[in-house]
Amino acid sequence: MSALRCGCRAAGLRRALWPKGHPGLLAEEGALGGVWARKRSLSANACEQDRRKDCGHAELLEVLEARVRQLQAEGTAEEVTVKRVAMAQAPETGGIWPPRQAPVGAEGAAPELSSHWVQKLDKDQQLIEKCWQQPEGKQPKTVEKPTWEKRLRMEPRLLSRKLAGQLQQWERKRPQSPWEEQLARLLQEAPKRLSREADEGSESRLEGQRQKLLAFLECCLLTGHLTLAHHVLAAQHSRAPQQQLLTLRMYNTVMLGWARQGSFKELMYVFFMLKDAGLAPDLLSYAAALQCMGRLDQDASTIRRCLKQMEQDGLSLQGLFSAVPLSTEERAELLRAVRKARPAFSPQPPPPPPPQVNTSPLLQEIYAKDPSVSYPRLHLSLKELQGLFRQQLGVEMATTVTVESVEKAPLLTKEVLQARKTLAALRAEWESVLSLELQKTKESEARAAAEGRLSLFPYLCLLSEKDLVGLLLQTLQALPPHGVSLLFLAHELGLRVLKRKRLRNQVEELEQRYSEYLHLLASDTQVAEPCLPRQHWEALGMPEVPPEQPWPVSVLVQLGKQLAEVLVRAVQMPSSLAVPRGPRTLIPVLYHVYAFRSFRQIGILKPHPAFTQLQETAAERTLIFESTEVPMLCPPLPWTSPHSGAFLLSPTKMMRSLEGTQQHQLLLERCLPAELHGALDALTQLGNCAWRVNGRVLDLVLDLFRDKGCPRLGVPAPPTEAPRSPEGRQAPKGRLLPEASPADKAEMRRELARRLKVAREMQSLRADALYRLSLAQHLRNHIFWLPHNMDFRGRTYPCSPHFNHLGSDLARALLEFAQGRPLGPNGLDWLKIHLVNLTGFKKRESLQARRDYADAVMEDILDSAERPMTGQKWWMEADEPWQALACCMEIAQVVHSPDPTTYISHFPVHQDGSCNGLQHYAALGRDSTGAASVNLSPSDLPQDVYSEVAAQVEVFRRQDAKQGVRVAQVLEGFISRKVVKQTVMTVVYGVTRYGGRLQIEKRLRELEDFPQEFVWEASHYLVRQVFNSLQEMFSGTRSIQRWLTESARLISLTGSAVEWITPLGVPVIQPYHRDSKVMIKGGLQSLTLSSSVDTNQKPNTLKQKNGFPPNFIHSLDSTHMMLTALHCYRKGLTFVSVHDCFWTHAADVEVMNQVCREQFVRLHSQPILQDLSRFLIKRFCSNSRTSKSMWVSELKDTLLSVPPTGRTLGRVATPAGWGRVPQSPPTVSLLSAGTFDLEQVKRSTFFFS
Repeated sequence: MSALRCGCRAAGLRRALWPKGHPGLLAEEGALGGVWARKRSLSANACEQDRRKDCGHAELLEVLEARVRQLQAEGTAEEVTVKRVAMAQAPETGGIWPPRQAPVGAEGAAPELSSHWVQKLDKDQQLIEKCWQQPEGKQPKTVEKPTWEKRLRMEPRLLSRKLAGQLQQWERKRPQSPWEEQLARLLQEAPKRLSREADEGSESRLEGQRQKLLAFLECCLLTGHLTLAHHVLAAQHSRAPQQQLLTLRMYNTVMLGWARQGSFKELMYVFFMLKDAGLAPDLLSYAAALQCMGRLDQDASTIRRCLKQMEQDGLSLQGLFSAVPLSTEERAELLRAVRKARPAFSPQPPPPPPPQVNTSPLLQEIYAKDPSVSYPRLHLSLKELQGLFRQQLGVEMATTVTVESVEKAPLLTKEVLQARKTLAALRAEWESVLSLELQKTKESEARAAAEGRLSLFPYLCLLSEKDLVGLLLQTLQALPPHGVSLLFLAHELGLRVLKRKRLRNQVEELEQRYSEYLHLLASDTQVAEPCLPRQHWEALGMPEVPPEQPWPVSVLVQLGKQLAEVLVRAVQMPSSLAVPRGPRTLIPVLYHVYAFRSFRQIGILKPHPAFTQLQETAAERTLIFESTEVPMLCPPLPWTSPHSGAFLLSPTKMMRSLEGTQQHQLLLERCLPAELHGALDALTQLGNCAWRVNGRVLDLVLDLFRDKGCPRLGVPAPPTEAPRSPEGRQAPKGRLLPEASPADKAEMRRELARRLKVAREMQSLRADALYRLSLAQHLRNHIFWLPHNMDFRGRTYPCSPHFNHLGSDLARALLEFAQGRPLGPNGLDWLKIHLVNLTGFKKRESLQARRDYADAVMEDILDSAERPMTGQKWWMEADEPWQALACCMEIAQVVHSPDPTTYISHFPVHQDGSCNGLQHYAALGRDSTGAASVNLSPSDLPQDVYSEVAAQVEVFRRQDAKQGVRVAQVLEGFISRKVVKQTVMTVVYGVTRYGGRLQIEKRLRELEDFPQEFVWEASHYLVRQVFNSLQEMFSGTRSIQRWLTESARLISLTGSAVEWITPLGVPVIQPYHRDSKVMIKGGLQSLTLSSSVDTNQKPNTLKQKNGFPPNFIHSLDSTHMMLTALHCYRKGLTFVSVHDCFWTHAADVEVMNQVCREQFVRLHSQPILQDLSRFLIKRFCSNSRTSKSMWVSELKDTLLSVPPTGRTLGRVATPAGWGRVPQSPPTVSLLSAGTFDLEQVKRSTFFFS
């Protein structure tokens, strides 16, 4: 028999839950009052019996209500019949009392508990609570705590017998020997050594467990479960093997919690544990003790002794107020305590930090003070921007955004209305069932925590039950028919809980500071002197929010897995939805099955086909997004640190990485603030660009999307257009006939697998387009912003994943600048050139030829703009059809305007790098041949490296064909620019021959006339010839690539991951380590997490060496982009980028082109490879830990052999930044230096075009 539990905690563990599996217990026991009395009498004490006299009727009603809801949730019956239970009205109090015995059918009996009866119970309960009010002056009796809370232990078990004896002695002497007096003595005896966190790295393998424990403790404090955090800390401390996990930060976390409550006794317990662990208190420890004394108004002598001991420990009193992160209220209590002992003390304001000036020569002009600089402003007034801020604040406070779907609205037939009604009824039922299931899960996890184990209880309390239920129902609604991996779903659910955990304070202060910040951006305000947004925000004195402790990935997945299992257990539906004539029982909505994906068996959660059919029939028209997944409605916060910027309330990292990864964040935190100013300001500038939706293009796309799509134009078709099962030797039900040959069966299976893959891809593309178009429709009458952050290489990305300018041709065509600029004298010409560039028709022609071509086809351009779907449809033949159509519409409006030079254009014009990765390689090696191939050198016509490689491959093919090579003969007439382009483009970014072969294979399969039986052999042949051609054309590039690869290989063999610093000062570390596996057992299935970012694992040598060349080049192209962005902003231009594709207004293209070229030359005028060599030598060849490695000597020799670059002056990267060193170049190379003159780039028309 299991005992009933009754709790009244505010967190929601209030309901008395009967054990599952005893549905008939209530009826068998007779009168409910007798059952309750018998159950409660087993453990009732005198106090409890006395309390029962006053509130037994309330407990009765809670039990009955919970039992009713549980039986309904279990699906034992659609209507619950309760026998021999009667309700009688108490004449004196108006309450409800159980009679001794009520026969079935007697007056007052309740034959059926329908939903109406349950609602009556709710009303009666409210009446009871209102009637059960104590008379004035009489306090209500204390409500009993849940059973698990009773088991929480405050007194620690100390491993030191001496300390344990002292604790017992002081316990007996209270109150004669106050705790405050004992604290002063305990501090004097504390060991004078640093915390275990500063010990040597022999305990690195325990770091993951420490992260989990610290996250658990901090989460307990955040959710108001300080007692539980103390209990778990004491439980871990009492076991010698577990005590090595504990760090000073963990003890301080719990101490600070007790200090905030003024609980000095419990704080003393933590101090005893601190001393027992051999740790010395730090400033935060003393701040907690003194703050608690201030709250309790302790006498001055105890405080004086505490301060004296702190000074003897070498800790500064001023440091309590300058180095310890405390709230304003906590600082006030701390100061109150200090002034009791030292009345004249006044905390000195922190000295103004020395002026943080970035010393990079690339940024000197950016940060030079110039009163004449005119930074761009928005076209909106201060009042408008303040209104937008309040809208965005409301969005982030709500955590989700509901968007109407753009799917074609179904006819509201009787069937559709019935399906929607059924879904609504099911969801209403699921809300209560899920709430009960979450309560049971919380109670189970709370009992586990009460046993001293790290459970999920505090994480489950981060959000209210209502929010968690809403999150689970949103997840259920979004599940695709073919299901999702349980591991993926668990990770996503854990992430969503983490993202919804937000800061709720400082909103008023944020609103005030943001309003002042808007004076810099608004069109109708002024500031004292021009400055960058970050500089203005810092001048306002907004306090920096401390970085959040990241959750380990294992915790995220474990939490998400628990929530997914709650969803599976609780959500059921009537079987009649699946089998109309079958028995009326409840069946699960979700099923856990196993399937093979990429030769691996994985667990999948799959919705019941009947539920999927119900959703399709209902065709509901709402989508729900997290607030951080949609663009912002106001300008983002400027980036001021690696963890502060972008959204108003939702924490965002400057450098995106996998959850739980800390190595990138730690590198950024160690940097001096000034070193990151270039990257911070560039990200802020990119995010400050205001956008709007191109409504005309959106309307045309929606028409196609709601019809049957148009894959040729990038509009995905609906799942109904997926390929059907292949016809052939099949039985009527789709099964193969018995007489089918093994070859037929194998071919049929392959075809089925291929078509299933196509169907899944179509489903994925359709969902992606649905999200993008729905958000576009939602924002079509709004101005919005896209906050940016960057990856570990420095490449920038919008934070909004579904709707941004980094997507496909269709995604880019939907966006235009919210702020327009007059075209000016040359704007129309740049629109024409841009249109021809989008068509791809004149790639090898001059700019004048492209303008002439646009004039020649002006009728087609105007026809496309005016009749896009019914005219000549010239725009559909373009390489980028939707962007070409949008440009046609813009040109048509300009042509029809009275004065094209004054026309206000919102259209973004692009300038794209010519194989930008090879441009950086050619500039690094001063390779004249390579530079000419990628348009670094001036020329009358653009050079197309892809066509040149294709031509070189054709030369090799002819030679082989003459020698009788069969595949070379088959390839005659099939080698084109398109076949080799992707491989040439990606080889500079580290694509292997295997990857290149797959790329070429895909292109060959697209050729209708190519014999498909030769695809495999031909792709092998072509990838080999492409690599040979590049070797001949870019010899300098290959030598630099080999040097980078070999350096990375040797660095990883020393046991370290490759690190470097970009010329802009951004630290980079490659997150490639050997896989570490974590097993999460139990539940539906055991999940194995495989992570390659665990820094405690050895580096993955293969990934380190293959990743270094492309990642290093990516860090250079991101540096060039950021420099261009900052200088364009200084000149008043609107600028955004898609990596190596730069966007601005048509009127400003010439200015942007000039800045782009100047910054490329300035970047590559720095000794980039020499600087890299010096940094790597200092970082990996001078470290005492790695210097003994057998690979260090070879590594140093390799790093000294820098490939020639035509430079002899070097700089070295020091810990404080990049600084000049005497001229002693480390280059020892047998190759000759390149002869290319970088100044030619400034005159190259087609460098970016």
